[in-house]
Amino acid sequence: MERYRDTMKGYSKIVKENPLFTGIEENEIEEMFHALGAYVETYEKEEFIFRMGEHVDLLGIVLRGNAHIVKEDFWGNRNILTKIGPGEIFAETYACLHSEELGVDVIAAEKSEVLFLNIYKVTGMHKAEERFHHILIRNLLDVLAGKNLMLTSKMGHMTQRSTREKILSYLSEQSRKAHSAQFIIPFDRQQMADYLSVDRSALSKELSKLQKEGLIAYEKNRFTITIKR
Repeated sequence: MERYRDTMKGYSKIVKENPLFTGIEENEIEEMFHALGAYVETYEKEEFIFRMGEHVDLLGIVLRGNAHIVKEDFWGNRNILTKIGPGEIFAETYACLHSEELGVDVIAAEKSEVLFLNIYKVTGMHKAEERFHHILIRNLLDVLAGKNLMLTSKMGHMTQRSTREKILSYLSEQSRKAHSAQFIIPFDRQQMADYLSVDRSALSKELSKLQKEGLIAYEKNRFTITIKR
């Protein structure tokens, strides 16, 4: 238990607010982390957290920094599927399946700290942990459902026919999430291009056109939608 307290010093707020632990008391979280072998690793920018093809039984939670979930083809073309920030979870599907090879890379986008849990052990918890077992399973299902919605949203952008339509689809969603015409996106230009699976120069060219047409205004990753479509 001391290992947990030392490891999680300074991160209690992130842990308490994580949807995976909703409804679980703080003292139960300590017991659960002990049962699941919780530990923290630090990664430098561009360092691999997980590599495609690995078998993982660990669920990761970003405590500090950011990570990218990346799909790379045989020729090295990189597509950022999503960005994982502080408090967000990754690799939960593969941790549950256990025998399935990881189909993506997980890469630190900046210096980051990640909490790992051996979630596969949840099915083998002893009776002493049963009081939070069902809550954890329910919360994990909620997290998986949320990730499914996020991937569905990405597919909505990807199925647009042109770079212009992909950009407008993505920016419209970001505006909706922010409940404002002004918002900040979580990507730089290259990352945005990777996320939308478009060429960076084509992306920059189309953004410039949209700004000249008065549809959007932007400075770096700050955007404003100026005219409704």
